[in-house]
Amino acid sequence: MILIVDDKAENIYSLKALLSIHSFPVDTATSGEEALKKILANSYALIILDVQMPGMDGFEVAEILSGYSKSKDIPIIFLTAVNTDKKYITRGYSSGGVDYITKPIDPDILLLKVKTLYRLYEQSRQMQEMHIDLVQEVENRKKAKREADEKAAEFRSILESIPQIAFTTTAEGALEYNNTRWLDYAGSAGEFPPVHEEDEDFRTALLRQIPRGLPIEMEARIRRRDGGDWRYHLVRVMPVRENDKVVKWAGTFTDIEDQKQAVQKKDEFISIASHELKTPLTSIKAYLQLLQREAIDKNPLSLYIDRTLTQVKKLDGLIAELLDISKLESGKLVFDQTTFDFESMLTTQIEMFKRSYPDYLIERTGFVPVPVYGNESRLDQVVTNFINNAIKYSPDERKVIVDARVKDNELWLSVTDFGIGISDVDQKKLFNKFYRAPQAVSSFQGMGIGLYICAEIIRRHGGQYGVNSEPGKGSTFYFSIPLKKEA
Repeated sequence: MILIVDDKAENIYSLKALLSIHSFPVDTATSGEEALKKILANSYALIILDVQMPGMDGFEVAEILSGYSKSKDIPIIFLTAVNTDKKYITRGYSSGGVDYITKPIDPDILLLKVKTLYRLYEQSRQMQEMHIDLVQEVENRKKAKREADEKAAEFRSILESIPQIAFTTTAEGALEYNNTRWLDYAGSAGEFPPVHEEDEDFRTALLRQIPRGLPIEMEARIRRRDGGDWRYHLVRVMPVRENDKVVKWAGTFTDIEDQKQAVQKKDEFISIASHELKTPLTSIKAYLQLLQREAIDKNPLSLYIDRTLTQVKKLDGLIAELLDISKLESGKLVFDQTTFDFESMLTTQIEMFKRSYPDYLIERTGFVPVPVYGNESRLDQVVTNFINNAIKYSPDERKVIVDARVKDNELWLSVTDFGIGISDVDQKKLFNKFYRAPQAVSSFQGMGIGLYICAEIIRRHGGQYGVNSEPGKGSTFYFSIPLKKEA
């Protein structure tokens, strides 16, 4: 906006009309005092100031304005009709004016000067704003750097305080920082601890995972540089993201040797105990079967023998599951795979359940018209477990539906019951080792390892498994495996 200051209304009118025609916003004042009030209250790009005014003349107004930070940079054009003497012109410039125009005014010259000064003021104002923005940006960056340094220092103090070996790398996998425990195992801060010759190198695993941007979890053996045994460590490496981009990796080495030893001893105990129980149990079962053959149908002993054999069969199944867990975790569970007739195997299994549970309706749907590549006995074990659980956990609604078919070049099998059902929380844990849903613990026998073994069997076949259920309405357990033989 341009401020015109003149004590004569006709001068103000003519100047305002001239500038308004050329789209300049204009404000006016008829005295020096009024001009000062307006300048302190508003922002102006240019002041056209008459020199000869009663009371406070233009020179005095300009000298006062030069003392205020808000107005000292506003360009002033002095207008005069009589004071063309050199000393008056000199005073005008020393008072803060940037130009001096005598009356009568040449409109073209005035417009040229106004346009030039207005443009220069706008450019200066923009430069000033840019300067303020740059200063603010510099301050913001300094603040961000201070905060980043503080966070880094805090992060490093945390890494120093934890008992694990800790480190960070760049986004490309180059070691960036490690805590003091690192040098107990590594030759220098710039290299990873050497691993046992049978284990995978940490850096190799990290470089393989970097393009995927996914966390790493692996086990490997390392040992202290001052000697000692190789000890298993769990290595976890997590990507650190900013704006959905991986900027670094942070990881820890946790000594799990004691846990590994405890698990190994537990597995050895289960294996030994299972084998030791299996031997006398086999003898008991054989003797009971002999007694059953000798007993007369109407003899009361026959009923007791049947019940005893039923319990022996349950005990035999539990021992078999314990043996399977022991073999799974030691890597000795055999998974030789061949092509076999899955439809025939499933039909035989369902017929056997129908004879064993004549009061249950076991309905079969679907059909598997092609051979299946896998371990027949282990897949038979999964089917048996699914059907057995369906019968076991639906004592009131005695109906089970077994569906098997080929979809998308995969074998799909599901077993549906209408029994007690499973909550959403328990469904997520149901295939974990030794886990049993709370509603099943009090009413049904079991050790919680059958579904864990089934899950491992399906995983070994490269398949998927799961359960859909609703409490009080039943459950559907399912699995799928690829039909195509894989190398």
